[in-house]
Amino acid sequence: MKPPPDPATTPVPAGLRVDQIDSPALVIDLDAMERNITRMAEFARKHQVQWRPHANAHRCSELALQMQRAGAAGACVHKIAVAEALAAGGVRDITLTNQVIAYPKLLRVARLAARLQAQGGRLALAVDSTEGITRLAEAMAQAAPQTRIDVFVEIDVGHWRCGVAPGEPALALAQAVARLTQLRFAGLQAFQGRAQHMRSAAQRRAVATAAVQAVQTTRACIQAAGLAVPLVTGGGTGTLVHEAASGVYGELQAGSFLFMDADYARNEREPAQPAFEHALYVKTQVIARQGERAVCDAGHASHAVDAGLPWVAGLPEDQGLAYHSAGDEHGLLTAETDATPLPAIGSMLWLVPGHCDPTVNLHDTLIGVRGGLTRGVVERVLRVDARGALA
Repeated sequence: MKPPPDPATTPVPAGLRVDQIDSPALVIDLDAMERNITRMAEFARKHQVQWRPHANAHRCSELALQMQRAGAAGACVHKIAVAEALAAGGVRDITLTNQVIAYPKLLRVARLAARLQAQGGRLALAVDSTEGITRLAEAMAQAAPQTRIDVFVEIDVGHWRCGVAPGEPALALAQAVARLTQLRFAGLQAFQGRAQHMRSAAQRRAVATAAVQAVQTTRACIQAAGLAVPLVTGGGTGTLVHEAASGVYGELQAGSFLFMDADYARNEREPAQPAFEHALYVKTQVIARQGERAVCDAGHASHAVDAGLPWVAGLPEDQGLAYHSAGDEHGLLTAETDATPLPAIGSMLWLVPGHCDPTVNLHDTLIGVRGGLTRGVVERVLRVDARGALA
């Protein structure tokens, strides 16, 4: 058998068998991911809403463009550095769903907005204060005087993070945006982040319903003042059923559906939600056996643990194994039942990360495998363009 290439000197080649991928590595099951994309596109068409997947989940321009070819309106990002990275990779329609206050960053926003507009695209961003609106207008006047930028007034619908209060306070900000010639009021942003990981479907439904009511009240208040609300954007993988059915939201920002991490899989599924599959894995190898535990080479440096530890993927030979933290470079594997054998030294296993977004940010590349995790082969290697893009 021909040995695999040296990963230290050779890129992962197309056609490499999954058992030859060096570990730890971040791997995409392309078949599962593409089924997720298809289901999301069909869901959006059925409910007649746009979908603009949040790029935090993948930080990869190639994947953003693949979803646009499937019908996505564009991409969402949290940071201007991520927007710049995706734009460099060919993404032309980007919404920055966060507040930008620092003047140097606002100058970058203005320049990118002008560049994308010249290419037939657009950059939009969210605001939640008069200070933010004023600073944005000043930066646009200085760095992109011929460009108007779309601005969403973000309202706090219970996430307790950014966002102005619904109703009259949001109206005042919308009117302030409309008065400035270089800003265009594009509508409202409303994201109920706290609801995304509530385990009970009934809990998520109740919280999402309250958020929808706050959006309806705010939209009616703004419209009554004579200002149109072109779009309401927001929503996430945990609540997209409710935003899509609301008749208020015109665009969904869900992003984690692409990979479906272990934390989202803990949620009770809504009957109307598409059946998204796990598609992102950390490949790891058993490097030691000590008593009633095996030790693998994927620790905190390979996967994020903010939303809990990874699951051992439920392949037939790996059922009944539990993963335990053992530091930056190691993980411990134990048997959950007496009938479960521990894997031998050299065995390869697949971990479902607890939280896909920060896990992706730990890796330079995503290895795309076609044909499954048992007999598949590498089809393509995708660069994580926005790895470490934090500013």
